[in-house]
Amino acid sequence: MKLIICLDEKKGMLFNGRRQSRDRVLIENLETYVAGAPVYMAPYSESLFLKSGVQRKICAEPLTEAPKGAYCFVECTDPAPFEKKLTEVVLYHWNRHYPSDLTFTMDMSGFRLTATEEFVGSSHEKITREVWKK
Repeated sequence: MKLIICLDEKKGMLFNGRRQSRDRVLIENLETYVAGAPVYMAPYSESLFLKSGVQRKICAEPLTEAPKGAYCFVECTDPAPFEKKLTEVVLYHWNRHYPSDLTFTMDMSGFRLTATEEFVGSSHEKITREVWKK
């Protein structure tokens, strides 16, 4: 499985059960990255992709239900317990710190950084996409 996740500079994911960002340019970058492949996601995440061409596969538990090799966009679940299933982590992060009550705790030592891209978002002056592979 290929995880796609968005974090602030201190690995924050959610605050009070809400996402930290809705950056339109990030979604466009993600759409280009997956190149037409379906992306598994929870119902909560679907609203981010309604104006994009991303092929959405909505499911209650994307980290459990996504098949081997599929892209899985996660906002509301720390993926650490699923690390053994992951072959790739596409990590988007921005240069801001927000309050958070859910953080990314996965140990990335089993992955290697294979690509980095920086771009200007619609609501963040600097967004970095990192691709980590096993």
